[in-house]
Amino acid sequence: MYILNRSFLILGIIFFSFILLPRNGVSQENNQSRILSMSELTVKPGQDSIFREGVKSWMECYLENDGDWDWNMWRRVQGEGNVYLLTSYMSSWAEMDESDEAGQECTSIVQNIINPSVESGAYNLARTVPELSAQPMQPGVVYVNFWKTSHWQNFTNTVRQVSDAVRSQEGEPRGFWYYNIGGGPEASDAFVVTPYENFAAMDESMDSVWELVEREHGERKKNELRNTFAESTDDHWSYIYRRDSELSRPDAEEEEE
Repeated sequence: MYILNRSFLILGIIFFSFILLPRNGVSQENNQSRILSMSELTVKPGQDSIFREGVKSWMECYLENDGDWDWNMWRRVQGEGNVYLLTSYMSSWAEMDESDEAGQECTSIVQNIINPSVESGAYNLARTVPELSAQPMQPGVVYVNFWKTSHWQNFTNTVRQVSDAVRSQEGEPRGFWYYNIGGGPEASDAFVVTPYENFAAMDESMDSVWELVEREHGERKKNELRNTFAESTDDHWSYIYRRDSELSRPDAEEEEE
């Protein structure tokens, strides 16, 4: 999944802005871990069209000022409220120190159009786990599973063994793993993004990962891993997100997961 670098940071109900977003580290090699920036925005009821037009106006202003930042906007399918997720990548923490002059030229659009249409927001960071993840791609739909864990070592060891079994059976893992960096008590500790070209692709039948583990290691090992995984987790939830191409600007040279 993606975000406009730096963030659509929200303090209370005030949208802190696109201006603070750092530049995207697209030159980073795919096998190196990167930082994913995620801004979750809940739009006020009845304000969706205003929000969307505000973002489009900001994008037009940003491009006119030669802005070079890349991002993706996702719209959550289920759950309470009208929720958008703005995502982007950084190759290093140093990018948090950078400013974006093009974004600064478009501040008034954020303050006058986008901010008033946003009800609330949350900002989180995560790190990619390339050794557990599939090859980069640009999906149209993603299914995201989130976990909070009470035993990090058991959780990550199990994830690694399951991912290895899937790679052995199918050639590569099915999704993109991320480990969260800090965050409040409501934030997950880890999540995996399973990509799909579109919703129709979700209708395709496939074996579960546990069936692949059993095929690789046998029923006894499968049950052992599944029990360890369950015992190491405190909570689990999931959402489907659809990429909003009108509000996104992915890098032309490297389409990411």
